[in-house]
Amino acid sequence: MGWNRNIYRSFIIISFVGVIILMLFGISQTLSYLTTGADRSSMLHLALHKEQVYLPKLKWKDTINPGRPIEKQTLLEIEQDYLNAWYIRNTAYQTNTPKGIDDYYTKSARKHIFASLISNKEKNIAIHSTTTTHNVALDFYSADGQLAVITDTGVKEYQRVYHDHELLLETKLQSDYQVLLMLEDGFWRIRHMVKEKNHSPDPVTQTNRSVKVMGNKIFVEDEEYQIKGINYYPQKTPWDMFGDDYDINVIATDFDIIKNAGLNTIRIFIPYEVFGKAKVEAEKLEKLKQVLDKAEAKNLKVIVTLFDFYGDYSVLDWTLTHRHAEQIVSVFTNHNAILAWDIKNEPNLDFDTRGKENVLAWLKEMIYQIKQFDPNHLVTIGWSDTASADLLQNEVDIISFHYYLDIDTFSEAYTAMRAKIEKPMVLQEFGLSSNRGFWSPFGPSEKGQANYYKQFQEIIKQDNIHYLSWTLYDFDEVPSTVVGKLPWRKHKQKHFGFIDRDGNKKPAFEYINK
Repeated sequence: MGWNRNIYRSFIIISFVGVIILMLFGISQTLSYLTTGADRSSMLHLALHKEQVYLPKLKWKDTINPGRPIEKQTLLEIEQDYLNAWYIRNTAYQTNTPKGIDDYYTKSARKHIFASLISNKEKNIAIHSTTTTHNVALDFYSADGQLAVITDTGVKEYQRVYHDHELLLETKLQSDYQVLLMLEDGFWRIRHMVKEKNHSPDPVTQTNRSVKVMGNKIFVEDEEYQIKGINYYPQKTPWDMFGDDYDINVIATDFDIIKNAGLNTIRIFIPYEVFGKAKVEAEKLEKLKQVLDKAEAKNLKVIVTLFDFYGDYSVLDWTLTHRHAEQIVSVFTNHNAILAWDIKNEPNLDFDTRGKENVLAWLKEMIYQIKQFDPNHLVTIGWSDTASADLLQNEVDIISFHYYLDIDTFSEAYTAMRAKIEKPMVLQEFGLSSNRGFWSPFGPSEKGQANYYKQFQEIIKQDNIHYLSWTLYDFDEVPSTVVGKLPWRKHKQKHFGFIDRDGNKKPAFEYINK
């Protein structure tokens, strides 16, 4: 009996050990399968094909091949792999790591790249670069479909070179390239890439503009235009004007209130992610068109602020933002309601976290892009203060700044700006919250808010200042993404309006335009 019990115990132990061995073997085989052929560069290649992360403007100038006609799908594959090769190389030079290079360059071509990466890493040099424009022609496509030669002319390149994280050089180039690609393992890899010449970037020409600047004055249809305006959100959908609760009838009613108050301009905001980032949603464009059409019908001009809640600015992200801007701006290049494109709201607040040179370089290139997409309207930047207002003043058409400091120091600050700037200056945001209450027992009352606007309108009239106040309505809710979660900050932001949450005009409304 005892002997049988021992046999039974031994059988259980052996079975248990066997099960453990089988489990470990299964896990090892699974891991082996998952890692086979799935190195980081291959995964990166798959990710690039799943989601486009590099979208410079590419135009095929000539695709006729005298030998063998090229298939449309093959042409698309060459285009995608060629652009991915640029992106992978730019990423490699920025990080000094060769991930992904094997997938887009042949063995002979990547020798030079690897050598450069090693040298740059030893010298602690990093190159941040991108291309924004390609004009490609097919020179040769082999009969066996394994080799293609293309010429890429007028390639617009931007580079920033860093040494020990300090900026050494910033440059823009326009170059021509001859490129030989070979089909290997299903990828079109670059075998040879020769830069033929550099030349100066083409200037942006803007003629016959319906909206223009002469000296320090703004003209619309050759008549001087004085901005008297307000920043606008519908009361029930602040910071979500184009969302699910969008209602053009509510907006039209608000436009009547604004127009009847003697104002002639509104400023609205386009959230980058909400509109679809690099692939702008048609539904959002239609909503924007409705708003602009309604503004035109009410004889209101519109300043459209782009890239709301965007904050990357990295060089590798540039082409995605260019496509976003192109899809919006080019649609409305002839729309009569638009007065100006405002590149970004308060970008100087990102200087500390994103790097001042990164933000300014992105802004400067975006100004260039938007003037290409729309040569008819003005371009500006909504700086958060007077100290930043002169930045990039040679690139923009009008200077926009915000002011929420003591009203008694405004005239001095404005005079100081006027001495440095010879373009029209727009007080794009100003206001005072009537936020007296539980979270601010000593804050301004509605009467104090009215007195603030009375004083400010006297200054505006005296110096003939273009202005847009903040904002038409008090709000029930303010998103945490705007001011954070602290209740006293939210409470303050809820009470900047000229009209309270019940739809009643506050005392300040008397001075919305006086």
